[in-house]
Amino acid sequence: MKSIKNIVDFYINSSVHVAFAVFSFVRITEIYFQLPFQKNLNFFIFFATITGYNFVKYAGVAKLHHRSLTNSLKIIQFFSFFCFLFMCYFAAQIQIEILLYSVPFYCLTLLYAIPFLSGFSKNLREISYLKIIIVALVWVGFTFIIPLLNTSTPFGIKSVLLGVQRFLLVIVLLLPFDIRDVKYDAISLQTIPKKIGVLKTKQLGVLLLVICCILEYLAVETNSLYLPFLLFFVMIIVFLIRSKMDQSKYYSSFWVESLPIFWWLFLLGFLNF
Repeated sequence: MKSIKNIVDFYINSSVHVAFAVFSFVRITEIYFQLPFQKNLNFFIFFATITGYNFVKYAGVAKLHHRSLTNSLKIIQFFSFFCFLFMCYFAAQIQIEILLYSVPFYCLTLLYAIPFLSGFSKNLREISYLKIIIVALVWVGFTFIIPLLNTSTPFGIKSVLLGVQRFLLVIVLLLPFDIRDVKYDAISLQTIPKKIGVLKTKQLGVLLLVICCILEYLAVETNSLYLPFLLFFVMIIVFLIRSKMDQSKYYSSFWVESLPIFWWLFLLGFLNF
């Protein structure tokens, strides 16, 4: 039983789970716009997610404690290095123009973790309200904008509506994490729950989800897309409403991050029914 727990913890802590969530969003974009499966791009984004997230989470820790790293962190570093190599391999298969379009999102990821403000003591992550917006922008960039650019898909009304929807959905998915971290975040880090309270944060999340539902109705025309979204919509509301500061270890890091995966699976089920 302990070995299973260790595997699950490694799966989450090494960012593989969040990479599957990002991968699912990419596949959802391809389904909505009837794009072919872009193997090289999809796997590039998958491994880039693992590399980027582990850099953001562990770069500071490794720098401060490089001589006394725990075995688990050393394994994650080793794993991340191989993911970085795979990322480079798939990047070499992608058009250089697409990689250049990705540069702003790479930079946001780096500046999210690397101090460059206030005498190199502060990063974007530590600026009030900017943390959640930066993460949402990067997710939208890699899971929505880049897949469309890679297939030269024209940006029209549908793209704008679904792009805004994706941005709002990512923000809502991040709210349970911010609620969980209220008692851990620094006083200077004014996240949404710390500023307006947990209850109003949930109310804001529900309002954003209602807007997402309206955008879905305006953008899609078939039940095979709309009905899976409604299932996802209900699940995300339930998880948002049940979020609390004293939540279980896996509530946000596993179950909430699983929601995009469930949405993708719902879509596959309805489309193949």
